[in-house]
Amino acid sequence: MNKFIKATLAASALALLAGSAVAADLPSHKAPPPYIPPPPIMTWTGFYAGLNLGGGFLASNSSNQGWNGGWNNGNGNSGGVVGGGQVGYNFQVTPMFVVGAETDFQGTSIGSGGGGNNNWWLLGGFGGNAGSARINWFGTVRGRVGITLLSPQLLLYGTGGFAYGEVQRNGWWNQNSAIQTGWTAGGGAEWMFFPNWSAKVEYLYTQISGTGNNNNNWLWAFNPGWGLNSTNNRTRFHTIRAGINYHFNFAAPAPVLAKY
Repeated sequence: MNKFIKATLAASALALLAGSAVAADLPSHKAPPPYIPPPPIMTWTGFYAGLNLGGGFLASNSSNQGWNGGWNNGNGNSGGVVGGGQVGYNFQVTPMFVVGAETDFQGTSIGSGGGGNNNWWLLGGFGGNAGSARINWFGTVRGRVGITLLSPQLLLYGTGGFAYGEVQRNGWWNQNSAIQTGWTAGGGAEWMFFPNWSAKVEYLYTQISGTGNNNNNWLWAFNPGWGLNSTNNRTRFHTIRAGINYHFNFAAPAPVLAKY
């Protein structure tokens, strides 16, 4: 009887030891850590729109004051305020390479007082100052090519394309205005300082000239080929603007991971 009791106790002890070993090998049922999605991917791709403000001045070789610029080039240049808005689209080709397109429209007070050049001897002793030239407004349609070499948030770019604007000349003998067309080129820097918001600084050199059709000039009889709309009459000016843009598609959505 004592042998039977001893055997039973030994078997029970072995069973307890085996159960403890199996329990130690079972997986833990602790709750998994909470899921934290990755941050959105920084990208310049998407549409944007914004406002800008700056200044500009006529170039010294602008010929928007005299007859085809041959006798009276615009040397008395004066600056003015430039302000308007822009709309565009960017596409980030690679992490460092961005292309895009932008159109803008600007109101300006860029003008010149004639530079003190007198054409009285051409008009038989009459006329005095040859007149003052002014750019009332202009717009551009441009391509943009940029890199994010220094930082993903900093875009350095070059830009260029089509330009157009209204040039007005005031004088007692030859008052007219015309829509001139041409080209523009420049560059700038844009900084994404907050999700969906960026600030930029941009320089443009613009040259526009007449189309050769004088029908838009006041009193065409006084402008037979030498008015503002002459193809030889070129208006050249510089502008520097600071602006802010809102980006509608600043970031790509984070990847969706399945939960089990």
